[in-house]
Amino acid sequence: MANIDASNIQNPLTVGEVSRRSGVAVSAIHFYEQKGLISSWRSNGNQRRFHRDVLRRIAVIKVAQRLGIPLAKIADALATLPKERTVTAEDWQRLSARWQTELDDRIAKLTRLRDHLGECIGCGCLSMDACKLRNPSDNLGDEGSGPRLLDPDRQ
Repeated sequence: MANIDASNIQNPLTVGEVSRRSGVAVSAIHFYEQKGLISSWRSNGNQRRFHRDVLRRIAVIKVAQRLGIPLAKIADALATLPKERTVTAEDWQRLSARWQTELDDRIAKLTRLRDHLGECIGCGCLSMDACKLRNPSDNLGDEGSGPRLLDPDRQ
């Protein structure tokens, strides 16, 4: 939690208010804070308070998660933004551009998988010479039985 002078903050939100307004469980808010994705401060009564900009940051987190972006990459992207400032449309354009290539690659892989799925279902071990998707020409057969690769692009 950040040490912030709460007297300069207008209309801070409690964790319950953040939860209600964002649709995210209190436990997830605490988790995001623990991971450094959002921040809060303690009031004079030792209660957690949030800037209103946290709502937009949580929205960005949730959209990015739905796209399959790992939290570590979301954290890296949010770290490029100034603290305690609402995420703008320009910020979102910049953040989402960082993920565009990764998403395009993932879509291409899923499309290839979908297009060859019918050929793959009966293969089982994915090392037979009939498996055009994962093992064309049975290149993995010499390494043993069973699935050898979960992602053909990984080395």
